[in-house]
Amino acid sequence: MQSGYFPTVVQAVAGPDKTVYAYFSDGRITQLDMKESIAAGGVFERLADNSFFETALTVLNDTVAWDVSGHYDPATCIDIDPFVVYEAKRVSDPLEDAA
Repeated sequence: MQSGYFPTVVQAVAGPDKTVYAYFSDGRITQLDMKESIAAGGVFERLADNSFFETALTVLNDTVAWDVSGHYDPATCIDIDPFVVYEAKRVSDPLEDAA
């Protein structure tokens, strides 16, 4: 990680099989696998619903998040520590690869 860089997600895109592509302000792209978190239950249990996983996915608090309230309220979302997202598997841009 860049010295002094605070990971800032600028875009989050749902990927296959409960993964998320996260695009960072420094150009890094990572793929976060949410299957283990979903299987653990708790707050992440809601992400098991495919429709919610894909449609509520957004960027809140400068990281990957799911908008629980439908009002883009940073206090009522499921968000992932941006350092965890930043350290996830680095990938090339899947949107570029699809073109």
